[in-house]
Amino acid sequence: MVWQADVTVKRTALNAVHRAAGAKMTEFGGWEMPVGYSGITEEHIAVRQAAGLFDVSHMGEIEIRGREAATLLQYLTANDIRRLQIGQAQYTALMYPQGSAVDDCVVHRRAEDWFLICVNAGNTEKDLDWITRHNTLDAEVRDRSAEYSQLALQGPRALEILARLTRADLGRLRTYWFSPAVCCGVEGLLARTGYTGEDGFEFYFPPSESARVWDALLEAGRAEGLVPAGLGARNTLRLEAGYPLYAHELDEETTLLEAGLGWICKFEKGEFIGREALLRERQQGLKKKLIGFEMTDRGIARDGYPVWVGGRVVGKVTSGSPAPFLKKNIGLAYLPPELAEVGAEIQIEIRGKQVAARQVALPFYKRAKPSTAVN
Repeated sequence: MVWQADVTVKRTALNAVHRAAGAKMTEFGGWEMPVGYSGITEEHIAVRQAAGLFDVSHMGEIEIRGREAATLLQYLTANDIRRLQIGQAQYTALMYPQGSAVDDCVVHRRAEDWFLICVNAGNTEKDLDWITRHNTLDAEVRDRSAEYSQLALQGPRALEILARLTRADLGRLRTYWFSPAVCCGVEGLLARTGYTGEDGFEFYFPPSESARVWDALLEAGRAEGLVPAGLGARNTLRLEAGYPLYAHELDEETTLLEAGLGWICKFEKGEFIGREALLRERQQGLKKKLIGFEMTDRGIARDGYPVWVGGRVVGKVTSGSPAPFLKKNIGLAYLPPELAEVGAEIQIEIRGKQVAARQVALPFYKRAKPSTAVN
């Protein structure tokens, strides 16, 4: 694609560094971001076998502080904030009354009355408005996005690479926990989180130090096979891991139960936005269900392609691409619940032709070490 300058498009503090490195740039969520450096396949495999470094500074950070901050989040989100200890993070979703997600996000508990929420880049303003409109409690809500750069170091060698650049006890930092830390000589917040299906870390720190941290990490990991990676590999990695992407698997019309995220819906915690709709749906049944599939004939399923069963269109692909590590063509789609069955045959319409595929269990890929994320 040919990039045309647009003053409305945002750029991270590493934009010039990405361009100087020859990254292919694209627009995503209102930001100009690197889609790739050496190539999606090469970057994807590096993350699975060694490590990759992602600039994810486009993500939004919203802070909620105050005496009733936890009460506000407990009402706004599906998961149970009370389960969070200080220094622990939780995957959850901001909720609409109909049981769908305003956004999926990660909540970090910095203190009893202090939370930092990492939200999707394109949803930051919408999320902030939604939280603010429902804030009738003793809580202060602020957009802190401009105060953070965020880098994600992901892969089986991430820990040994990062250990060279920080005195933080990485071995004691469990999955979905975080702590203040100095990395590459820069103070920030270090979390053992990520979006690739691999072990790894995400570092939040001042944007003015971005080039310093980026260069130090790449230099420290060069001998271990660390490569810079773009949003292209980030997408194929999350798809192999079966993670949803907002505006693909999640939107205003899709409930958390339909998206297979019932595990973050803690009905026992009491009232939260969308709870009644989700309880009714649980009793009455789903209207659609997210499934995974792999192509059994040659062809790549792309986002939006129709899904056929029994001579009729029954759904569409929400995410589809080659899976570089698994060496298969895979995808996610919504089907009527009665047609969603592991092993069942479906067809994907590719350029007017129905191509055979088979439903498979999710996730497509799972690393050996189990997650300790808060449920």
